[in-house]
Amino acid sequence: MPELPEMETYRRLLQQQIGGLAITDTHVEREKTVNLPGDQFAQIVRGKRLTLIDRRGKHLLFHLENSYVLLLHLMLGGFLYLGTAEDKLLRSSQVMLSLGNRILYFHGLRLGYLHLLTTEQIDERLADLGPEPLAPAFTAAHLAQLLSTKRGILKTALVDQHWLAGIGNCYSDEICFHAGILPTRRIPDLTPEEVTRLYLSMQTVLNEAMQYGGYMETPLYQGDGLTSGFNARCRVYDRGGEPCLRCSHAIVGDRLSSRKVFFCTHCQT
Repeated sequence: MPELPEMETYRRLLQQQIGGLAITDTHVEREKTVNLPGDQFAQIVRGKRLTLIDRRGKHLLFHLENSYVLLLHLMLGGFLYLGTAEDKLLRSSQVMLSLGNRILYFHGLRLGYLHLLTTEQIDERLADLGPEPLAPAFTAAHLAQLLSTKRGILKTALVDQHWLAGIGNCYSDEICFHAGILPTRRIPDLTPEEVTRLYLSMQTVLNEAMQYGGYMETPLYQGDGLTSGFNARCRVYDRGGEPCLRCSHAIVGDRLSSRKVFFCTHCQT
């Protein structure tokens, strides 16, 4: 599932590529993907300019000039492609937004959604999300305070979107590896020094992942040289059985509350 770095990469690239353009046409192939009948959806968005493309946690927000917002959550398997009718992917798309001669294709939204909401509805929908881990106001002290309210397993807390927004399976493991802390540790057992390390690793890993375009495999558009650059830089995620890049011991791949988890028992404690 795309996480904060992947959605932030989409946000930056889409703002550059289509920010300020008007939606000239729409096509809804799967009605369940949107929250309105297709004709009503089209009536509200057609001809409206994209004033801002923003992100909150794992969501993208396409702000329209009529004060409506398209709220996107890709969930598992979802991805975007910006192209033309001629270079479209050989994949089904659930929604298409035309912007002149370019089309933004929404692929793999069997679990995800693209909902058209008012700004007030957006505030209500996102109100229970946790803080942004890369926000300037989010400090090591803030993380320590959040952790003081938890009594469970570290990874379970890191992927809880109500507690902290944007981190999922991949980056929870990558952050814990960078910090040298097992993702299976119980939170009350973490020392103040480990909490500080965890915070610094959170900043380092997420910023590095954004710098290299996250781990999404499909480029956003032809000529996109940024998307997926972090895929080869993952140190532990999806590398079960491979040698640890830090100590050469085998990386463990396991399950934790139905989630995949990867770590090194030799250099994480």
